[in-house]
Amino acid sequence: SGSSDPYCLVKVDNEVVARTATVWKCLNPFWGEEYTLRLPHGFRTLAVYVLDEDTIGQDDVIGKVSLSHRQISAEPRGIDSWLSLAPVDPDEEVQGEIHLELRVPEQGHPRVLRCHLIEARDLAPRDPSGTSDPFARVSCCGRTLETAVIKKTRFPHWDEVLEFELADGEAVLSVEVWDWDIVGKNDFLGRVEFPLDAIGPDPTKGWFQLLPFPSATEEPGGQLGALRLAVRLVEDRVLPTHCYQPLIQLLTEPVLCPDQPAAGSALAILEEVTSGESRHDVATKLVKIFLGQGLAVPLLDYLTTRELARTTDPNTLFRSNSLASKSVEQFLKASTGGDTGWVVGLPYLHEVLKPVVNRIFEEKKYVELDPGKMELSHGRRQCPHRRFSFKGSLSEAQVRESSLELLKGYLGDIVDAIVGSVDKCPLLMRVAFKQLRRRVDERFPSEEHKEVRYFSISGFLFLRFFAPAVLTPKLFGLREQHADPRTGRTLLLLAK
Repeated sequence: SGSSDPYCLVKVDNEVVARTATVWKCLNPFWGEEYTLRLPHGFRTLAVYVLDEDTIGQDDVIGKVSLSHRQISAEPRGIDSWLSLAPVDPDEEVQGEIHLELRVPEQGHPRVLRCHLIEARDLAPRDPSGTSDPFARVSCCGRTLETAVIKKTRFPHWDEVLEFELADGEAVLSVEVWDWDIVGKNDFLGRVEFPLDAIGPDPTKGWFQLLPFPSATEEPGGQLGALRLAVRLVEDRVLPTHCYQPLIQLLTEPVLCPDQPAAGSALAILEEVTSGESRHDVATKLVKIFLGQGLAVPLLDYLTTRELARTTDPNTLFRSNSLASKSVEQFLKASTGGDTGWVVGLPYLHEVLKPVVNRIFEEKKYVELDPGKMELSHGRRQCPHRRFSFKGSLSEAQVRESSLELLKGYLGDIVDAIVGSVDKCPLLMRVAFKQLRRRVDERFPSEEHKEVRYFSISGFLFLRFFAPAVLTPKLFGLREQHADPRTGRTLLLLAK
């Protein structure tokens, strides 16, 4: 069809840790998915593979972007750029470890190297069954010996000892793992090398990471497309709870003691020094801290009151991505607090929107209002009211009429679901918005500004809560996959 069905796999040291949704029939996919991964201190590489999903056979690998620990650590503010996809060489796509014991006894002549191949684990699958038929090939001093083949496993257990007579001079022991194939050439699974002068009478024993063959040349990038990534490595030292109490007291003081001067408080200073790019993270942390303390509503009241005091034109109220706006937004998206028991907006959002969103995905109706984007040759199209059908090419007016009827139907269902959910709206949300409305009335009491009390709330409730969830349901957990292009266009028009 001239397109692909791309998705991404995220690997840390060749172990798959995340998978994005598939974007169907698209060469310019947008995922917008964010993952927080807890990594071991000694990790070596983070790689993102772009694949094309196939309903029959194995998925095709389009390319990959690989970042070393050193590359990520060198950018404290993170990497955010377009990176060219590199081709994937199967001989370089190795994973797993091998368990060996190496020893050269002091006695005996000539000297003999004993290589005990015990087992291997987490080898790459090379067969359609998702397994391999691994064997080990050991080379030293001009000789090569092999273990038995263990069928259909990624965790072979050999327990074989191979011996080599050592010659004078420098040499290395090479251990390679291969997947045996009855037809065609064997597939490479990884290798490890040891200089002989490092092996003595005391056994060298342990699990060793399998490595690829050294790459001879660098492949030219850019021919397979590019992937935009935002990656940031944060190393947190988590202390016992009591160590954070002074900080929590400092942050909550202006909320608990509103009569005290606010100018020099920790929250006021934090608001002043927080830059635009970090406000999202700061707001998320603040909301979690204050929810845990049972003070989320007073926090939002404090921040929104300060922003109201700075606002002279009510038409610009809460339109910027200030700390107050971001904090209310994160408060609405909060889900559950584990042992704390608080629930804010996300479960409520799911209950309200999920039935309508699911129906839009299932029906896959054609909706378009822009004449420049209309497809007028869709054959037989059913009118939304099912009273008549369009046959052959449709006129622009017919497509517009059909689309408007569908949009009105979907939008009516969404509005009815929202209006009918008053009793289900979480108490914390209602209390927070009631307080916000009171503060807005105090700041703009004149008759000409009587609508501002509603705009201030709807700006959060619709523009930052319901509409974004309609636009991209996957990012709010309403769907497991992103929408196909047709459904995505319907969602975009509904969100607008």
